[in-house]
Amino acid sequence: MTQAVATQYKEQLLKNIQDRTAVIGIVGLGYVGLPLAVAFAEVGFKVLGVDLTPAKVNKLNEGISYIPDIPTDQIAPLVADGRLIASTSYDVLREADIVSICVPTPLRKTKDPDMSYVIESTEAVAGICHDGMLVVLESTTYPGTTEEILAPRLAQEGLTIGENLFVAFSPERIDPANPQFHVRNTPKVVGGMTPACQEVAAAYYATIVDDVHIVSSPTAAEMVKLLENTFRAVNIGLVNEIALMCDKLNLNVWEIIQAASTKPFGFMPFYPGPGLGGHCIPVDPHYLSWKLKTLNYTARFIELASEINTAMPLHVVTKVGDALNDRALPIRNSKIGVLGVAYKPNVDDVRESPALDIIQLLEEKGAKVTYHDPYVARVRLEGERIMESTPYSTRWLSDADCLVIVTNHAVFDWEEIVNHSRLIVDTRNATVKARNGKAEVVLL
Repeated sequence: MTQAVATQYKEQLLKNIQDRTAVIGIVGLGYVGLPLAVAFAEVGFKVLGVDLTPAKVNKLNEGISYIPDIPTDQIAPLVADGRLIASTSYDVLREADIVSICVPTPLRKTKDPDMSYVIESTEAVAGICHDGMLVVLESTTYPGTTEEILAPRLAQEGLTIGENLFVAFSPERIDPANPQFHVRNTPKVVGGMTPACQEVAAAYYATIVDDVHIVSSPTAAEMVKLLENTFRAVNIGLVNEIALMCDKLNLNVWEIIQAASTKPFGFMPFYPGPGLGGHCIPVDPHYLSWKLKTLNYTARFIELASEINTAMPLHVVTKVGDALNDRALPIRNSKIGVLGVAYKPNVDDVRESPALDIIQLLEEKGAKVTYHDPYVARVRLEGERIMESTPYSTRWLSDADCLVIVTNHAVFDWEEIVNHSRLIVDTRNATVKARNGKAEVVLL
């Protein structure tokens, strides 16, 4: 292929992006893919979403949202106008000029990467790939994935990366339930396989993001995301260990953090909790750790932080046992209410939530556990057992021998909770302004 022909493919795609005639495909319509699909549709693109869960696809095609961050009234007009269409088939992507892959990248029980979703979606996209297409991976993964997995599968006969096929990596940075930062005002990091790939990928994201930051390669962009979440995981591990130290020293860790935060430089507050949850922080650092093990290097900070953070649910259960023991009550047969099971406030996501471990550990010790979460109607525990949320009532609070606050949803009335409970183990310092109430409150 001559340089002139290759340039034509790039220029045509740039023109289609500029005038919004490019058709965009989004693979994976979850917490990452759906906000992205909506953002592109809102600026005038036709967006084709692919998800293998029929329930999601059916709801979306009815104009109904299933993600709290994206209200139905934001989706409905896009669907009605034909700018947002969902399908369970990759065949619809034959029409697409650009495809963003936003599929899960979980860990196996051995804490090595499960790349099956990325591989399956890449191979499906490779089957419909055509001249002039841009493919971007957004799924968080280990450094080297784009070059080692995506590129070889996409660059089939007749397709040359940087000439008539463009490949890039741009890490998702969605923070569910964050009212301040969303797609438009969260800077986008982009790393392309070649300068031409970089140019078209940057132009693509510039249509929905105010600030596009270019790095030298897809591998650099992959490493950026892992640094971001490893930074958080390690610092949370540090402050969780500080909480354990303060417990030994009979100090209030929240008071210590608040005082340290008065320093206007050189300190950034992190807060302890019952353990890590969500689809990023408990998972992403292990991608980096695994990759480095293949290079005969041990990521010691990551391993230690994981050890501390993973042990926090057990620490919470120990605090519950000690608090009950001080009241001459054993854990066995005690009624324990867990308040909040989502991994963070104001979301319905329980992936990797420490609440599930806390419930499991308490039940193993013979406790009679119930939970309430206005966002989570039911959870799946070990052995495929389903536990349903107990309706909130002051009776439920007063009946519990101990209430464990795991998730501090904004809808909770902390004064009412403290005034109608007997004993509270507060893992989030949620009751800080209501501790003059009836309940005895024990902090993490």
